[in-house]
Amino acid sequence: MTYVDGFLIPVPTQKREAYRKIAAACAPIFKKHGALSVVECWGDDVPEGKLTSFPMAVKLEADESVVFSWITWPSKEIRDAGNRTVMDEIHELMKDDEIPFDGKRMIFGGFEAIVEA
Repeated sequence: MTYVDGFLIPVPTQKREAYRKIAAACAPIFKKHGALSVVECWGDDVPEGKLTSFPMAVKLEADESVVFSWITWPSKEIRDAGNRTVMDEIHELMKDDEIPFDGKRMIFGGFEAIVEA
């Protein structure tokens, strides 16, 4: 079974293209270090919840959209090894002030797949 890193990210709606360009530039870096796939999804139908929701989870502001993304890996071990070097390459690609989202409100986690169809 694969291992999945999942992310929820609040991105200013006006920075959609800047985010897309950075995500597209980072995807090959993850794949070079063992990722099987990288998927970035711009929120299109993301309702506000009463108890919980994607917008509530990232404290979405009126001028922002939710990005839902994931990276699949062959295993947690390959993910751990890949991530040790991926971040160095990504930081070489862009400076912190060029990141088009508030990283403090990003939610992320690693998940072991239990069903794949």
